[in-house]
Amino acid sequence: MFELLYGAGAAEQERRRYAALMEGMSPQAGFPPEFSAERENVRIFSAPGRTELGGNHTDHNRGRVLAASIQMDAVAAAVPLSSRQVFFRSAGFPDVWVNLDGKDGVPDLSPQPEEQGTTESLVRGIAAEFARRGIQIGGFSANASSTVLPGSGLSSSAALEVLLAKIFDSLYGGGKCSPLELALISQKAENDYFGKPSGLMDQAASASGGAVAIDFISPATPLITKIEFDPLSAGFALCVVNTRGSHADLTPDYAAIPQEMNAVARYFGKSFLREIDLSQVLSNAGELRKSAGDRALLRAIHFFNEDKRAAAMAGLLQKRETAGADIEKQGLMGQFLDLVNESGDSSWELLQNLYSPRNFREQGLSLALAVSREFFREQGIKAACRVHGGGFAGTIQAYIPAEGLEDYRGRMEALFGPGALTVLRIRPVGAVELPYARN
Repeated sequence: MFELLYGAGAAEQERRRYAALMEGMSPQAGFPPEFSAERENVRIFSAPGRTELGGNHTDHNRGRVLAASIQMDAVAAAVPLSSRQVFFRSAGFPDVWVNLDGKDGVPDLSPQPEEQGTTESLVRGIAAEFARRGIQIGGFSANASSTVLPGSGLSSSAALEVLLAKIFDSLYGGGKCSPLELALISQKAENDYFGKPSGLMDQAASASGGAVAIDFISPATPLITKIEFDPLSAGFALCVVNTRGSHADLTPDYAAIPQEMNAVARYFGKSFLREIDLSQVLSNAGELRKSAGDRALLRAIHFFNEDKRAAAMAGLLQKRETAGADIEKQGLMGQFLDLVNESGDSSWELLQNLYSPRNFREQGLSLALAVSREFFREQGIKAACRVHGGGFAGTIQAYIPAEGLEDYRGRMEALFGPGALTVLRIRPVGAVELPYARN
């Protein structure tokens, strides 16, 4: 199981990580005695981070995306409690304690204003959504750690949410929730309790595992299709490069993207761009410039093309699964990489989410893409790069032929510092309770 989750080279290191979490739940290790547990009673859970492969800023307008879970994950050693208290310890963060019974033993699963924006709010929100669905809930103690790089667009927050949902589901719900249900429960807690109006892509990719094509035409019941995809087997390293730009004060920039796309849709009496088509927008471009502005028009054009591109990328990977000859597989991979580059171009030119116009001196993402493209030309290699995730700061994504990886790493780390480049491995398993925990 460890090799499946992390690859053969990392299996032993991960075994030690899990063992340390279990051993850390004893009073001798400093775990609160009232929440401690014997190692043989502990159960182990894992939820991965995710990478966005296609569909940059399409999900919030009911579009299509392509995403995948990765080898970096949030894991926890957990044990049920007789009370309805939750104690959650995670390395590097303050301890979390939530009493789901509220004051005087009266259950209280309503949002608590003082908890908004905290892990406590996620615990309470996830428990509340399980209860709303008629699924039993209870308390537990957990010792956790995460290898999902924060601030890198790999969704450390979604990994944590899905991890908590998986613990509740396995300890009290019989492990019967589907990946989509775990994702929806996690999203509900983030939206209504944590206070962040996120989409569902991150949680769905973390819960499902592997590469997934997700169609959000019906957000409550998105269509999720699993796809076999291993870039390494195609001869490419899938990387993210952290430009280490500041994410401070970017909320208005992120919020403006769906707001402007929705403004275009509202011109036609609709709420989302997926409800109209590009020809309608172009036919009314003159009036839309007046009502929504030029940038909104450009972002709408990005949406329609990126939505189709994400679907086409998924289609190429599905064809690759059944392709017979290696030369056919290589040709399909080449087409896929072309679409990755097109996605990067569209985000740069139309979506305009590479840097904040309020801080034009900091353009790490633009620089990373420009230098990457120069590297590809210099080396004469077939490769690809694009914006990864929300944009404005953070990471780009790149597909680099395995033989050119170390030279590319050197180029990127000379710009953005040691450790800026991380090679990702697509993990075929989503949120899971490990059988190992019962041994």
